[in-house]
Amino acid sequence: MITVTNVSLRYGDRKLFEDINLKFTPGNCYGLIGANGAGKSTFVKILSGEIEPQTGSVSITPGERLAVLKQDHFQYEDEEVLKVVVMGHTRLYEIMQEKDAIYMKADFSEADGMRAAELEGEFAELNGWEAESEAAILLKGLGINETLHTKKMAELAGSEKVKVLLAQALFGKPDILLLDEPTNHLDIKAIQWLEEFLINFENTVIVVSHDRHFLNKVCTNIADLDFGKIQIYVGNYDFWYESSQLASRMAQDANKKKEEKIKELQAFIARFSANASKSKQATSRKKLLDKITLDDIQPSSRRYPFVGFSPNREIGNDLLRVEGLSKTIDGVKVLDNVSFIMDKNDKIALVGRNEIAKTTLFKILAGEMEPDAGTFKWGVTTSQAYFPKDNSEYFEGTDLNLVDWLRQFSPQDDSESFLRGFLGRMLFSGDEVLKKASVLSGGEKVRCMLSKMMLSGSNVLLLDEPTNHLDLESITALNNGLISFKGSIIFASHDHQFIQTTANRIIDITPKGIIDKQMSYDEYLENNELQKQLEEMYA
Repeated sequence: MITVTNVSLRYGDRKLFEDINLKFTPGNCYGLIGANGAGKSTFVKILSGEIEPQTGSVSITPGERLAVLKQDHFQYEDEEVLKVVVMGHTRLYEIMQEKDAIYMKADFSEADGMRAAELEGEFAELNGWEAESEAAILLKGLGINETLHTKKMAELAGSEKVKVLLAQALFGKPDILLLDEPTNHLDIKAIQWLEEFLINFENTVIVVSHDRHFLNKVCTNIADLDFGKIQIYVGNYDFWYESSQLASRMAQDANKKKEEKIKELQAFIARFSANASKSKQATSRKKLLDKITLDDIQPSSRRYPFVGFSPNREIGNDLLRVEGLSKTIDGVKVLDNVSFIMDKNDKIALVGRNEIAKTTLFKILAGEMEPDAGTFKWGVTTSQAYFPKDNSEYFEGTDLNLVDWLRQFSPQDDSESFLRGFLGRMLFSGDEVLKKASVLSGGEKVRCMLSKMMLSGSNVLLLDEPTNHLDLESITALNNGLISFKGSIIFASHDHQFIQTTANRIIDITPKGIIDKQMSYDEYLENNELQKQLEEMYA
């Protein structure tokens, strides 16, 4: 169990938390949620001991082990993959290192023998003999092939390093597990494996995630960080969301009734206070009125941007024809004879384990990259807006403020009042619009890119991982905006709920071609025959 007592933290005049008192108990998975900048990652660092709170303390039941998902993907570049996983259990790894050093001594003494015997006993108690096999099972479950287990971390791709660090955190059955955005960069198969692992995990888990489907699957409780406080609610994310919305409506209704009562009392007092026969009654009503106070309903720190795409023209039936697209990058063929026809009202989710393949297809369709072979043709009634996974080129090296940055992409109205109003709907208000575009956070850049796309009036949207860097509120707003969009979409995302609620067609890019199905994402994942076909195409 992990106990938080009177924890507070401020940065200058900004209060992150104040007098936090919580208990995280075994057998539960807590989803820590809150707006971007509310302090979720900071709170996890306080729990792990990486950051000291200004007041209060964090205590762990004696003898329990805490494991944390490391965020530095380059920390172990010279270490072997399997060894990095075992390092997740610090004490076990120390014993292994000390044992090896003793057994390698040329002058092995009696004292060394006694020490080695002590270490062997502790090694066995910690299940050391099964360490490498357990590490291999974790890696395999997350999709790291056995051929990579003895490689150096430096030889792995970025997404593979993320999986190794996740296996490191899960290794050795820790008593308390802290996971900050564990699904980032994971493919759907790895996410599903992690969901099952956490569902069956018997100890304490605290997880930060922007993936609503993931939170719904694994969480037994939601820890809501808002107003500088953390409140724990029983249930998963959807249950918390519906409950919080209901509570807010009930509080507003209660205040509304109080306001009506106050008006009634004020009217009575005004009418009868001058009447001698009613004066006592008026006085008692006045006393009653003084006791009535409106509940202080604080506006939540959560803000929902407005995301709405309005096409300038209706799309025709001739939309997009792709024939035999192939592309090799760095000696690896990432697209192999890809062909499909996009129809009116299609909302296509590109899925598959190869991130480069999906991004390459987006770049080709957006005209930013030439294919090695094959052709594609957009219909004459179409206009496309593209959201790239890497948007840095739009922001680096510019001195423009947000108003002037957005003005570059405004074909209809470039007045400051129009642009300020548009930015305001995307949560840039007041002097925030005068910030330099080059200093924006990841989430702010995404909102700017979405603003650019909305101004375009395009009837076809190409979106490569648009939910990256967004908080849950912005993801919800974007999700709703795409659902109501009257044009056509091709998009990629790791957000299960985002895909399920937006897409009506799935295209899976495999090493041996594509699988193209007109169905929802859940139907696609649940189709056993498709799964067999996928296994063959990925084999």
